[in-house]
Amino acid sequence: MKIIHKLMERLHNIDKGALLLRIALGVVFINAGWIKLVNIDMVLGFFNHIGFPAWMAYFVAYAEFIGGIAFILGLFTRYFAIVLAIIMAVAIKTLWGQGFSLATGGYEYTFTLFFVCLAIMTIGAGKYSLDRLFKFRS
Repeated sequence: MKIIHKLMERLHNIDKGALLLRIALGVVFINAGWIKLVNIDMVLGFFNHIGFPAWMAYFVAYAEFIGGIAFILGLFTRYFAIVLAIIMAVAIKTLWGQGFSLATGGYEYTFTLFFVCLAIMTIGAGKYSLDRLFKFRS
């Protein structure tokens, strides 16, 4: 048990944890944004169907794509975390009627992304980031 405890102590590093969270979240948002951008006509149709204006489709697509890149770089991290958390909150509200489970088209996935954005917003970009390099509040 002492060996496991020592290993856990050596692995404890909030900055590396923030980096790993940022990379994972960044990859997911880059992918989501890119899919929206290359299929923007379909996204526009969906946004229209649920009653959102067309400009919001472009905003969401670019926010996810650029925000994902920013997460990986650790640049303006908290600002993008706030914007993307709001987008995920709206997505949760939109999917609410379909239940929680992803298997039924529910909000499980967006729920997870929402809370990871909140975690990044709370802990900041960490030491391994451009925010820290440029001395932005991270």
